[in-house]
Amino acid sequence: MKLLLPFKRVPDPETKIRVLQDGSGINPDGVKFVINPFDEIALEEALRIKERGEANELVCVTIGGDECAEQIRTALAMGCDRAVLIRDERPLDPYAIARILKAVVDREQSNLVIMGKQAIDDDSNQTGQMLAALLGWPQATFVSKLVFSNGRAECTRETDDGLEVVRVRLPAVITTDLRLNEPRYVSLPGIMRARNKPVETVTCGDLGVSVAPRTTLLKLSPPPSRPAGERVATVEELVTKLREEAKVI
Repeated sequence: MKLLLPFKRVPDPETKIRVLQDGSGINPDGVKFVINPFDEIALEEALRIKERGEANELVCVTIGGDECAEQIRTALAMGCDRAVLIRDERPLDPYAIARILKAVVDREQSNLVIMGKQAIDDDSNQTGQMLAALLGWPQATFVSKLVFSNGRAECTRETDDGLEVVRVRLPAVITTDLRLNEPRYVSLPGIMRARNKPVETVTCGDLGVSVAPRTTLLKLSPPPSRPAGERVATVEELVTKLREEAKVI
């Protein structure tokens, strides 16, 4: 199998985010950027698939500009064979991204796309589903366990009612959940090998696709400040405050 692994550059979850005064976006000063954690889980699962001998090539792909270089190196150091950077610095929405990724899948002739279920910066949870629809491929989302057998992927999903097992024929699109695995740390040998791995840069024009965002970000604003918490001495005092002050019971 040839696996395509899309990933997104996002702010580190541990970084404190500050909104620009005009509300046009976040202030990037002092913000560390990383591979989207859900996409990192997808990368780790692809590496394990290859280590089991069930895949022969792992191609990671991201959309952005030169600022993505560090995350591309990280993906290659983890063990991806090569990378594709789609140079496009516009704020693209999930449908535009899905259309670009479809063009990459068609170009690469990959058998399987594994990606995070959502990006932690916008939490859209749409790109994987839209990509599967555009490709006409089956999909399995929120996957917490993945097994291949007889040309099918057996995907375990965690739902409110328990575990659900979905079997899909390949080629397919799979989106990953947190419990699928624990991504490995990047090793020094991996970093050294990544220097010699190819990184191809293409544009939407090279892929023969023309996209334009269908949604526009109007304004960002920080959440309202919350008053400090208050300690209570007894359960009775807690119940009184919930009844009389919070009026929730």
